[in-house]
Amino acid sequence: MDDEELVSDRSPWPDDLDHRVRQQLTFVAEADKLKTILRASPLAAADRRENDAEHSWHLALMVMLLAEHADEPIDVGHAMQLVVIHDLVEIYAGDSPVFDAAARAGQQEREESAAERLFPLLPEDQAARLRGLWEEFEAGVTPEARFCKAMDRLEPMLLNWLNHGGTWQMPGPPSRPSALASPASSPDPRLWATLSGA
Repeated sequence: MDDEELVSDRSPWPDDLDHRVRQQLTFVAEADKLKTILRASPLAAADRRENDAEHSWHLALMVMLLAEHADEPIDVGHAMQLVVIHDLVEIYAGDSPVFDAAARAGQQEREESAAERLFPLLPEDQAARLRGLWEEFEAGVTPEARFCKAMDRLEPMLLNWLNHGGTWQMPGPPSRPSALASPASSPDPRLWATLSGA
């Protein structure tokens, strides 16, 4: 599929479809591309890498279950919205693993450009709402965004832990924490320092 082509272009909506519904369904169809964006993290339950949609779902579940451990009160429903939206721009910008400096170069510009292309597919009010959620997550200044960012760091660590090292066993990532590569080892304090943003 051409990078400029929308998923819905392949099966156009009926001509008499309500304009607002058309915009909403076009966005929903385009969001299906999130399932095609592979991340570096391996799944714990299968021998393959996770995709962005799976990652976002997993974060929503983690937020729902682990919110009681937040160090400040959070609105769980709002936090779940943040994690569902946070990686949508990767539909166009791609994933940038934290250990890949080359992939992270220009990441902010790519994601801003992707946001400018993606969110306007929605009706104006919803475009502003979702863009605002994405910007809130990126800024990390609300209690919900801070907690969601912690979950976003924890999820790949958990997958690597459960997969006996996962991406930490792959060649390439610099300074991978070898003490965390085996579940038999004690948790390395660097893991908790990373989660806390230290």
